[in-house]
Amino acid sequence: MQTRALEKRRVSVVEVRRSTLIDELTLTAEFQPFQEVEVMAKVSGYIRKIEVDVGQRVSQGQLLATVEVPEMADDIAKFSASIERSQAELARARNEVKRTETTYEMTHLSYTRLAAVHRTRPGLVAQQEIDTAHNRDLLAESQIATAKSSLSAAEQSLKMQEADAGRAKTLYAYTRVTAPFDGVVSKRYLDTGAMIQAGTSSHTQAMPVVRISQTHTLRLVLPVPESAVPKLRVGMPIEIRAKALDRTINGRVSRFTGRIDAATRTMQTEVDVPNPQGLLAPGMFAQAVLRIDERANALAVPPTAIDTEHGKHSVLLVTRDGRLLRRAVETGIETTDMVEIRGGLTDGETVVSGGRGQLKEGQVVEPKRQEAK
Repeated sequence: MQTRALEKRRVSVVEVRRSTLIDELTLTAEFQPFQEVEVMAKVSGYIRKIEVDVGQRVSQGQLLATVEVPEMADDIAKFSASIERSQAELARARNEVKRTETTYEMTHLSYTRLAAVHRTRPGLVAQQEIDTAHNRDLLAESQIATAKSSLSAAEQSLKMQEADAGRAKTLYAYTRVTAPFDGVVSKRYLDTGAMIQAGTSSHTQAMPVVRISQTHTLRLVLPVPESAVPKLRVGMPIEIRAKALDRTINGRVSRFTGRIDAATRTMQTEVDVPNPQGLLAPGMFAQAVLRIDERANALAVPPTAIDTEHGKHSVLLVTRDGRLLRRAVETGIETTDMVEIRGGLTDGETVVSGGRGQLKEGQVVEPKRQEAK
């Protein structure tokens, strides 16, 4: 009797019960602009005037700066003069075509009349006169071809001059640096009078004029670990806790890269967060709570009730007569305070919830019931 009393030990137990389990993943995320671009000038020159400054909101197409390129105005004047000259040459070529056509009509008519007389009344007109009229007819016809060729060349020349003038006007339009979208000026790189290179791939030292950030909608970027990626879906609900504002925002997953980063073993995931009042700023951090899975009416026990060895899970079950029985279980989703039991236990059974270091299967214990959280 004394030995049995010593073996009987008081242990904390919990009853297996059903509960709604929500598997949540809390990640640290950062707000980034929805769009952001370094606005470059498309032509080289000097900054005549910068119209905006840091913090100023701009609209798409709004003038940001003007670039001064003095020789560009001279080029436009030169091309305009060339176009006028080409137009005059074109008009002269058209008049030449009309003149040669009129001359041809007259010479051809004269030749056909002489030829007709020669056919009806042979010998009345000398053969030399007919041959001379024929030669004049052929010459007038060839002059038409020459005049039309000159007309075509004049038309092509005018087209080339107009194309060059159009290119010069397009480049001149590039002296106006405008905003590509609605946003806020987040950085200004240059001042009035600064020299700037055209922002093309051939100019590696080109300096931006300003940086425009679109902030009326922000991207919340969060790194989802590899283990949660299979359950990641567009539209998945997410709770955003912005510490700087002391508020919670409900959102949904907007997109993800579909690729695991080899260095971090995470997948970049984004949530579009409306920011109409501008209370959130790019660079702010937030806690993103991602609801990975949910089980309604699931059988569950606290994590402290489960032993794991060699990848297999088990619990110490307390029988009705107070004896311990090792029972293998199959687990499911796990929250901070509960683990889903998919097999091995039933409703109402009692398991040891902690302090199992000195306990052995078959040992008689005195259960001390505690409520599962």
